[in-house]
Amino acid sequence: MDYNTLTQIFERFQAHEAEPKGELNHTNAYTLVVAVALSAQSTDVGVNRATHELFKVADTPQKMLDLGEEALIEHIKTIGLYRNKAKNVMKLSRILVDDYGGEVPCSRAALVSLPGVGRKTANVVLNMWWGHPSQAVDTHIFRIGNRTGICPGKDVDAVERAIEDHVPVPFQHHAHHWLILHGRYICKARKPMCQTCIIRDLCPYEDKTQ
Repeated sequence: MDYNTLTQIFERFQAHEAEPKGELNHTNAYTLVVAVALSAQSTDVGVNRATHELFKVADTPQKMLDLGEEALIEHIKTIGLYRNKAKNVMKLSRILVDDYGGEVPCSRAALVSLPGVGRKTANVVLNMWWGHPSQAVDTHIFRIGNRTGICPGKDVDAVERAIEDHVPVPFQHHAHHWLILHGRYICKARKPMCQTCIIRDLCPYEDKTQ
């Protein structure tokens, strides 16, 4: 896809929603890390439901350690893979207390070294909390990146690079949020809502729905 078309696409996204936000509830960098880590193979709605009460009592690494793993499990047991996620949250909380003075590091390398924190989680935290133009590629972005030609790639790393290499710089900061929301609510996997899509005329997808 050429630069002018990409510019038009992201100008429309920006006009539609100038300041897109992530949908995981959080109050600080730590609760954001925990929420994103819990969201793997789970919905944001489900995670928010589980963390609503959790973050009232454990919004720092030390408070999470004081809460304990079993109590944490009681809060998040409605989330998929909750036992393994609980172990990782406790481990990363211990590392943050022991090695980082209870603060979340603003380095991708440091973040991905934490248990349960992969590159996608790190990129979300870097983008949403520190404003880095990092691109967190999930299944929605991977799908529409290839379907629309905005950021094609054979795997998530390739799609991430495609966003960084081809999306015009002024749109880099919000790019992944615009794409996630577009994939979640409009360009759906089974039946994309092409009839209400704001970039329909710019999208080369051949099997558009009526």
